[in-house]
Amino acid sequence: MDRLEAAAQAQNISLDDDQFAQIMDAADPLGHLRAEFEIPTVGQVTGSTGEHSDARCTYLCGNSLGLLPKRSRRILNEEMDEWATKGVVGHHHHSKGRSWISYRKQIVEKMAPMFGAAPIEVGVMNTLTVNIHLMLAAFYRPTGTRNKILIESKAFPSDHYAVESQLQWHNQPADALLLAEPRAGELTLRTSDILDLIERQGDEIAVVMLSGVQYYTGQVFDMAKITAAAQAKGCVVGWDLAHAAGNVPLSLHDWNVDFACWCTYKYMNSGPGGISGFFVHDRYAQDAELARLTGWWAHDEKTRFEMSNRFEPNPGAAGFEISNTPILTAATLLGSLEVFEQTTMEHLQEKSVLLTTYLEYLLNKHAAQHIRIITPSDSRGAQLSLLFATDKFDAVFNDLMSAGVICDERKPNCIRIAPVPLYNTFSDVKRCAEVIRAALIR
Repeated sequence: MDRLEAAAQAQNISLDDDQFAQIMDAADPLGHLRAEFEIPTVGQVTGSTGEHSDARCTYLCGNSLGLLPKRSRRILNEEMDEWATKGVVGHHHHSKGRSWISYRKQIVEKMAPMFGAAPIEVGVMNTLTVNIHLMLAAFYRPTGTRNKILIESKAFPSDHYAVESQLQWHNQPADALLLAEPRAGELTLRTSDILDLIERQGDEIAVVMLSGVQYYTGQVFDMAKITAAAQAKGCVVGWDLAHAAGNVPLSLHDWNVDFACWCTYKYMNSGPGGISGFFVHDRYAQDAELARLTGWWAHDEKTRFEMSNRFEPNPGAAGFEISNTPILTAATLLGSLEVFEQTTMEHLQEKSVLLTTYLEYLLNKHAAQHIRIITPSDSRGAQLSLLFATDKFDAVFNDLMSAGVICDERKPNCIRIAPVPLYNTFSDVKRCAEVIRAALIR
């Protein structure tokens, strides 16, 4: 907040002034990245043909699906052309130097720094829930006394179902699913409560698998502290980074995380249902004896085509990649990663803090009596989750969408708003707050 107030004072204007948002946008060192994305018009997202239908919409839904990077469209079209003109030859001889057989390498080399990982620790395959199952197949080893899996009580349903079904697959009792619950009357989890739970029951927990960023509240968990505490009790630690990937800085290697999985279609902008990434710490890189579900592509690339049917895993995360890389979905991810290469996660977070702080200020000043912001100010990424009175909720959400302010709803009364630093502006935030304010006083 200090930076915003200092910027306003330097221009002798109020934070509420329309000029303030414009000044911040003009001074934004990441502002040029917005031009890397296709931003729909109001008419395209609403179907309207009114006066402002040709204006760019205010897209604040990157926590659900990121916008299309222009590079992704170009690279995807290039791969389609390569397929059309080369056929199978494109696997080894590619006119753009992107041979399909080694496509994964350029993906993981660009993606690994975003996760604080080495390329050998990062893989790309499948979609998120499939990869969660594959990681649990390798790392969940229940015993008579250590058989529980810890997740948060309001985990995304896919995580809950995946863990629940893993327990069923291993013939474990229902109480092997251990849920971290917020305190009565609270919606977010206190780190101290998670650590206390791990201390009390850690000897019975086989795997701790929380979300890096909680999808509903937007809370960022203290991954370093939780990982260390769980491993001190002998637990394996994995993270679902669906809402953390491309959103907050991560240091998976230094945090000593055992495994992690993430989708790439939210903040990483790979497109609907895009390919998933995963992490396996390099202390497992040469562990050929680690049981896992395998496939041909996980076999050592130096001898893969000898077709020996004697499995020798690739070192690192590549030894978990069951099938060859799906090029068309990887191509759209590659385009987005080229945009991320123009900045750092730390610089993106710096802008993200300014955007969410600005939005929080505007909402608190003009609509505090109608809104409860449940995302903690000291542990969040790009998302703010807002709770409304149920009699106001539908009107606010409908007005936002009608005005071309695209966000998402979670019934019965939550609207999630995510100003993404790669392509959103301070003017986007101002526009969003104005529409909410007008809807509430109607």
